Amino acid sequence: MGLFDKLAGWLGLKKKEVNVICLGLDNSGKTTIINQLKPSNAQAQDIVPTIGFSIEKFKTSSLSFTVFDMSGQGRYRNLWEHYYKEGQAIIFVIDSSDKLRMVVAKEELDTLLSHPDIKHRRIPILFFANKMDLKEALSSVKVSQLLCLENIKDKPWHICASNAVKGEGLPEGVDWLQDQIRTMRT
Repeated sequence: MGLFDKLAGWLGLKKKEVNVICLGLDNSGKTTIINQLKPSNAQAQDIVPTIGFSIEKFKTSSLSFTVFDMSGQGRYRNLWEHYYKEGQAIIFVIDSSDKLRMVVAKEELDTLLSHPDIKHRRIPILFFANKMDLKEALSSVKVSQLLCLENIKDKPWHICASNAVKGEGLPEGVDWLQDQIRTMRT
């Protein structure tokens, strides 16, 4: 790191970089959420299912995010754990209209929380109860109950209702995550 980079960091001019892992079952809206968080000129017009993972970047007023968008397809979920050590925050996306797979989402969340690289870390977790625009969608309170989020006592967490296609609920969630990361770094 050069002298100017150090000076910019001390003066608060340089954005702090943070690695975020974005997890959730396939078709929950992970890639659409990340796409919405990017500047409009960098957004993809067509969203296709993620195979393996992709890396995306976006910035807020004080942080520069590198997001590892992990495929939620069953055959790729074993890849998730290879990114846990580098993750400084987690975004976990739930399709709130997919009642049948809510149990699978809970199982994946429980596996995540019990993993040695996550279990003993105070890593913030942002949950997006996505697809709230669909009439069969469960409320974020109901999603929280079904996932037993109240049992997460050793990590800061927050759940937001969201509609990734329109970007609704995303700023609230990212603001919360940004605040959590800033308080962890001070």
